Amino acid sequence: MTSPQSDSLDGLPGLDPAWSRFLTVEDAAGQPRRWHVLDNGVEPTEGTLLCVHGNPTWSYLWRRFLAEARPGWRVVAVDQLGMGWSTRQVPTRRLAGRVDDLGRVTEALGVRGPVVVAAHDWGGLVSTGWALEHRDLVVGLVLTNTALFQPLDQPFSALIRLARTPALNRLLCVTTPTFVRGAAALSRPPLDLGVRRALAGPYADASERAAIGDFVADVPLETEHPSRADMERIAEGARGLDVPVLLLWGARDPVFTDLHLADLRDRFPHADVHRFGRASHLVTEDVPETAGIAWEWIAENIHPAGDDVDDDARPPQRIEPGFLWAPLTARSEDPAPAVVELHDGKVSSTSFAELERGIADLALGLADAGVRAGDRVAVLVTPGAALTTAVFACWRVGAVIVVADAGLGLRGLAHALRSARPDHVIGIPKALVALDVLRVPGRRFVSGTLPGPVARALHHPPSIAALTARGAELRTAGTTLPPLPELDADAAVLFTSGATGPAKGVVYRGTQLRGQVDRLAGIYGLDPSDAWVAAFAPFALYGPALGTAAAVPDMDVTAPATLTAAALGDAAAAVDARIVFASPAALRNVVATADGLTERHRTALGRVRVLMSAGAPVPVGLLRRVQELVPAAELHTPYGMTEVLPVADITLAGIEAAGPGDGVCVGRPVEGVQIALAPLDAEGRATGALTDAVGVTGEILVAADHRKQRYDRLWATERASSRDPGHHRTGDVGHLDAKGRLWVEGRLVHVLSTAQGPLTPVGVEQRVETLPDVVAAAVVGVGPAGTQQVVVVVVPVAGASRKRPLADADLTSVVRQVAGVDVAAVLAVPKLPTDIRHNSKIDRAAVSAWASRVLTGVRPGKLA
Repeated sequence: MTSPQSDSLDGLPGLDPAWSRFLTVEDAAGQPRRWHVLDNGVEPTEGTLLCVHGNPTWSYLWRRFLAEARPGWRVVAVDQLGMGWSTRQVPTRRLAGRVDDLGRVTEALGVRGPVVVAAHDWGGLVSTGWALEHRDLVVGLVLTNTALFQPLDQPFSALIRLARTPALNRLLCVTTPTFVRGAAALSRPPLDLGVRRALAGPYADASERAAIGDFVADVPLETEHPSRADMERIAEGARGLDVPVLLLWGARDPVFTDLHLADLRDRFPHADVHRFGRASHLVTEDVPETAGIAWEWIAENIHPAGDDVDDDARPPQRIEPGFLWAPLTARSEDPAPAVVELHDGKVSSTSFAELERGIADLALGLADAGVRAGDRVAVLVTPGAALTTAVFACWRVGAVIVVADAGLGLRGLAHALRSARPDHVIGIPKALVALDVLRVPGRRFVSGTLPGPVARALHHPPSIAALTARGAELRTAGTTLPPLPELDADAAVLFTSGATGPAKGVVYRGTQLRGQVDRLAGIYGLDPSDAWVAAFAPFALYGPALGTAAAVPDMDVTAPATLTAAALGDAAAAVDARIVFASPAALRNVVATADGLTERHRTALGRVRVLMSAGAPVPVGLLRRVQELVPAAELHTPYGMTEVLPVADITLAGIEAAGPGDGVCVGRPVEGVQIALAPLDAEGRATGALTDAVGVTGEILVAADHRKQRYDRLWATERASSRDPGHHRTGDVGHLDAKGRLWVEGRLVHVLSTAQGPLTPVGVEQRVETLPDVVAAAVVGVGPAGTQQVVVVVVPVAGASRKRPLADADLTSVVRQVAGVDVAAVLAVPKLPTDIRHNSKIDRAAVSAWASRVLTGVRPGKLA
């Protein structure tokens, strides 16, 4: 091999010219062809990473994989013939020819096993064909936005179809650089100009682009296409590649969509997946971290370091076996109300007997309609009897429910459901219409009645009522459900609030959900006589899971702050409630509307014995005002998250006994939960050895038998959160006090990195919020890590001007006096942005970006 003679590779961002090599290899026709490769030349090797690009990129796509290579690993990234800096003037290469070409060049390069293949675009098909011919070498696959198969009846990219048109192929792909530039243009935000130029560098002239047009024309979309049979052979052969597989996927790719991801998962059911919701076609460019993720995966799956470790180690199992619906079935003959719904002054009630019969019949109907154990069913139904029936019926047939509540907002809901990729969807009419527009997959079932034109547009989806009636017929005829699902099978995909990024899917198994319910019952001494008021959609399911009645108040469940005191009182009276759950935002409005309470309301609320509020810190002042409305209740603020709930619990009395501190006191860990802390380093990263020492601030880790099973299709996120065996890294920071109580000081991503060291925001915010002139506060850092300046953004009682964000001198002075840290600036806003679901968690990332614009003289725009 020789080094290139041109300067074409010098100065390309991220590329070391020393990796560049040329070699001459004869092709199948015996013609010598010059190949260009990037090769780090490691010898001897622990393994080889063979990287294959697609069209119209080149080996430059894999530069980070070379730069971040693990010690002892050789990385070889080839330029396919006609592409990159390999010989451009070559006869048309079909799929089979490209597979053969790759085999010849790897032989000439002396590539030896073990080999992990990494591929992108149509390089995935070429490299998989190579892998099938070199099974003795291949030990793993890393595939990024590619396809091994394209069904004839499945839509494919309009962009590619257009470029394949004979009349346009040469114009778009060869004569002009339209196709070359188009690939890089798909990225949002746009790629750096230097990177775009580097990707297009080999294709500056039309004479260098002939293979681009040939590659597009060789996409086998028709039965008679010359490469169709080879594609089908490789695609089917891939099912027999019993090696670890990692799929790194850009979800916004208009070429290789989630349909192709689903096909890959079907061919590699054991594959690890990380789906990047905001990345496009060039996922390795849009998400530079993909190189590091791939190497971490290789280290873990190909050459694990150190001793074997059970990454899913859990504390001893303490969950009593039993299906989630067992308490409900135990009351299957009970005529007492199970679910009560209040809406527009009307009250509807469903008894335990009616609920159990409806669940059983719907389960039979769903099974008859083709819903099978393991299928994913998205349930988009308003909280109440219909939601409860749908969820428990899905569980009876062994299906996995996908719950993404409307509180995520339309865009967040669409992202969540597309990432979960349900097989079926049960939805109210407006939800089904929205999902059709949002291209959410899954066979539709309608809960309710669709207008005729809408029903036709949606191809007349079966109704839940019809399925239930069919189930009743089957039951009468003696039909029974399939065998019960495994207790430890996947049961649900729940979604986080999305307060610090896109909502993440969290997979729970049945035993873990059972453990969650049992923990809550144990903490609050719940039994079937305790009726619930659930002012937060997911909690509407806890009542039936406990075998107790649940009331859904008259409110917009997507907006917690719509709960009024009268609506809460009505719901409590309807079921003679003893338990109430409401978010802090809901409680604020309850207190604000307390004048609307009647004597009947006050009597009903006076019988409440436990009130819970969670989702965000609950101010003591708010709890005291709530206490006046539920005088006999013990007020609890349980701490937890979608990934593990509950973690800790504390009462109002406990909060008052703890007194002020640096953060929010969330109490002691509940039974079965162990807490550890990963101390922060000087830059605010949680890098320290795990400890439970008093007063050490660090990331909060939780060990519990009811924690999540895994994040859904987010391999890297799951690995990061579970890298300490048996623990979940919560992303929250805090400390333990001498009495074993946990204090939460904020989110790890919101820790300020100042010249004096890391600073957590919540304690400072709490001190500022003690000022009578301040309604709320957010503490953020402005400037580069290590020298960030502390900025306090407040909502003054007197209001604030959007046009003049600097706080006045008096307010600035008193904020600096109580903050306890050096404050660079105090800004004032009419309100702070919060999460959609709870309306309570401050979006500190948005506040920080806004404050940075203000202080650098850039027009800041609207904050909230």
